[in-house]
Amino acid sequence: PVVYYRFTDDHLRGVIKSLRERRNILKEKAIDPYATSPEITPPVSKYTPTQQPDGLHPGRNHRPTHRSTRSSSKLILSILLHLSLKSLNPSPSSSSDRRYIAWLTFVALAFNYNMWFCWARLAFPFHNDTANPFWVFFDVLSDVVYIVDIMIWQPRLQFVKAGDIIVVCDPLKALMMFVCDQVDLFSVLPFDLLSLRFNFSSIYRLNRCFKIESFFEFSDRLESIMAKAYIWRVARTTGYLLFMLHLNSCAFYVASVYQGLASTPWVYDGEGTAYLRCYYFAVRSLINIGGLPLPETTFEVTFQMCNFFIGVFVFSSLIGQMRDVIGAATAGQTYFRASMDGCVNYMNTYTIPRMVQSRVRTWYNYTWASQGMLDEAELLDKMPLVMRTAIAVDVNLATFQKIALFQGCDQQMLVDMLLRLKSIIYLPGDFVVKKGDIGKEMYVIKSGEVQVVGGPDNSIVFVTLKAGCVFGEISLLQSAKDGGNRRTANVRAHGFANLFVLEKKDLFDILVHYPESEKVLLMKAKGPNNAIDEKDKQRGLALFGQKPPTPKILKIFNFRKGGILDKLKVTANS
Repeated sequence: PVVYYRFTDDHLRGVIKSLRERRNILKEKAIDPYATSPEITPPVSKYTPTQQPDGLHPGRNHRPTHRSTRSSSKLILSILLHLSLKSLNPSPSSSSDRRYIAWLTFVALAFNYNMWFCWARLAFPFHNDTANPFWVFFDVLSDVVYIVDIMIWQPRLQFVKAGDIIVVCDPLKALMMFVCDQVDLFSVLPFDLLSLRFNFSSIYRLNRCFKIESFFEFSDRLESIMAKAYIWRVARTTGYLLFMLHLNSCAFYVASVYQGLASTPWVYDGEGTAYLRCYYFAVRSLINIGGLPLPETTFEVTFQMCNFFIGVFVFSSLIGQMRDVIGAATAGQTYFRASMDGCVNYMNTYTIPRMVQSRVRTWYNYTWASQGMLDEAELLDKMPLVMRTAIAVDVNLATFQKIALFQGCDQQMLVDMLLRLKSIIYLPGDFVVKKGDIGKEMYVIKSGEVQVVGGPDNSIVFVTLKAGCVFGEISLLQSAKDGGNRRTANVRAHGFANLFVLEKKDLFDILVHYPESEKVLLMKAKGPNNAIDEKDKQRGLALFGQKPPTPKILKIFNFRKGGILDKLKVTANS
């Protein structure tokens, strides 16, 4: 193609290329099946349309109603379920609902009652006319807890299947789905009604011990909401240890009755409280303390050997588990000590002055005491973006919204800025910024105080900034021309100060996606006259740039009207 003016041709080609790129971007957004709609999704109405009765529909063939084929027991069960669920919030989440965890506490208590007392009542002579009414009362109470848990709480729980949260709205259908797949149904079968025909015994209640899954669920849920979960882990492991001793004491009493009470020095002699004496034997036997009478019969020797084996394997594993729990509880402190010792060894290797070493130790101790960790970024990096955003918004968004510089900016831009903040702790007397330094960061005070100082030896305090204040934002936005990004004052930490830092590079990376907010910030930082973008000034022919100067050879001929060519024509005609 013929090009008369290279500069204009290049500009036209650039404009056409930009328009084509913009068209392709808009086209991709239009045909993208996964793109979200720019319109706001209308809220779901809390009112559900109700069906009109058959008599209100004209033209419909009415047929006589027939009696329901459901049995009366199923109808009563449905009515009771609907009445019980009417006052409860439907479909609680088992992982987040505190009410469900509180209910699991009662289920765990009922389970532990059955686990501990069923074996004790089966082994020791605890059944008599005085105690039996109390046993019946607590048995019925624990059974009521089991039944309420199975019929009301468990069918209403949400469950996850292939990533989808499943909620069954029909109570009867949910109950049938639950009882068909759970062992809990077997745990509430009323085998103890056989006591009405046979002797009163707790052997008919051993099926109540099959509800152990609810206890493990309670343990997991309780750990997830506790601030110091290791306390529950230690208590749970200690409970396992005591329960093993409890079972062994029951077995020892049964063995003593089998051999005959006080028949040999090894068996229980029948004096004192039977349970305490047998529990004392279990402690000395399983923990291998020693000092017990020697077994005499073959049965006694076999029983004692089994006790020794159980003590070696089971109790050693429980003690090892206890060590792991305590080690996990102190893992953070161990990491802190290892990091601090490594830093101290490094400073000693390179002969760092003692004053600097003392300040480094002070920083380590204060950072660990105030935060419980040395670097918050290590913890937040392991979370997904949506979790990090939620934490950042909850901690700092209210502070950023109060900053005059950011008022009027896009809300999403503020959220993006929160994700770029870095937490830094300054010791008393540390200079955060110095006058004349190049401004590359802005600071938000999270906790503590900083002072703007000046004068001889920085002895004059101009102002004290407290938590929630911001400084350094103006030099962050101003350009380096004429020293506009230089610090204009000295800022020093008055005490221990925890500051959030936003770097200049991160800020401008964010402003690329928010041009309107960028104009607002530039207008506040530079003033309205200097904040106009250069691209907004270009209109019409200014889009093609400034024309190059006319060549000198053409200026000689002066092709304009009245120039040298016109003079030559006039001379020729004359």
